[in-house]
Amino acid sequence: MESDERVVEWSVVPSGIGPLLLAATRQGLVTVVLHARPAVRDRALGRLRKRLGAEPVEAPDSALLAEPVRQLAVYFAGGLREFSLALDWSLSSGFHREVLRELASGVPYGTVVGYGDLAARVGRPQAAQAVGAAMGSNPLPVVVPCHRVVESDGGLGGFGGGLETKRRLLALEGMLPQPLF
Repeated sequence: MESDERVVEWSVVPSGIGPLLLAATRQGLVTVVLHARPAVRDRALGRLRKRLGAEPVEAPDSALLAEPVRQLAVYFAGGLREFSLALDWSLSSGFHREVLRELASGVPYGTVVGYGDLAARVGRPQAAQAVGAAMGSNPLPVVVPCHRVVESDGGLGGFGGGLETKRRLLALEGMLPQPLF
């Protein structure tokens, strides 16, 4: 294999919010896909193939995935407050990448931020809707914590994984009462 060839390894792992598809390149974790049952998994792999120009290879024992799998397991067990993973940002660009990087570095575990506040943090205070679009396109949910972005009036806002999943993640971080199931 030539060193410039793109390597994409993936695996589906269990989590406190259902199966997650994790994919990594040599640069780092490139995507986390929520609710990764077969149909969702297959669509996600097709998108990865198209966007990254490489054939994703299933690799449950991948060295590239070992640390993301470990850290996510500890997070869902309540023992990790900050991820320290290499991330491959190649699935986001421009304003979306800028917002997601600010979210990853500036909104710690156990806190929330409003869409407008996050827009102001990246120098675009009028871009709350664009921040919402960036959250919707987040290729690394949970690790880049888009579940921590809420409406200024206290509403949950949207979440690509569904509002129940957002509630569960916020409850895990102590920001909502634990679900009863």
